[in-house]
Amino acid sequence: MKTRPFLSTRTLLVCAAIGVATGILGGIAGLLTPAVLVLAPYAYGLVLGSHVLPGIIAQEVLRERYVALVTHLIAALIASAFNPAWALRFIGTALLFGAVQEGVAALTRYRSWGPWRFFISAVIIGAIVAVVVFFVAHLSTLPPWAQIAYLLLSVLGPVIWTAIGLGIGSALRRAGVAQR
Repeated sequence: MKTRPFLSTRTLLVCAAIGVATGILGGIAGLLTPAVLVLAPYAYGLVLGSHVLPGIIAQEVLRERYVALVTHLIAALIASAFNPAWALRFIGTALLFGAVQEGVAALTRYRSWGPWRFFISAVIIGAIVAVVVFFVAHLSTLPPWAQIAYLLLSVLGPVIWTAIGLGIGSALRRAGVAQR
């Protein structure tokens, strides 16, 4: 009796390619993070929001279960090469973002791939990031305008990066990456 693999080799290779490309971007975002936190901490959500790309692109291209989580983990490993001290942060972010994206897809039983579904996961991720980072980074010490800007940009960051990811994913689908 022959069983179907968890994910096909083709699917894993596409996840790996997307993971490497977005992992490089995630590594660069990680390198920029200290400067952003010092110079403009209210804009951190825009930088952190870039970490939604692996799952968004993978789900848009492949439209299969588990591809967001697998691609996020590959991207986290690549990003860790840029800053090994942050490896656990990259992996934790990958697990959180990938789990949210997979969870939203699972709620639709992996049958609905409309843009609205991707934006729901982006808003959920943005809200989680906004609350967690606000308290962990003690952003309450910022002036009120900066706190408001931080909260808005933390939610808008993942939404903006999701729109970019959907554009990239759609272009890859049109180029035939998803063809079997």
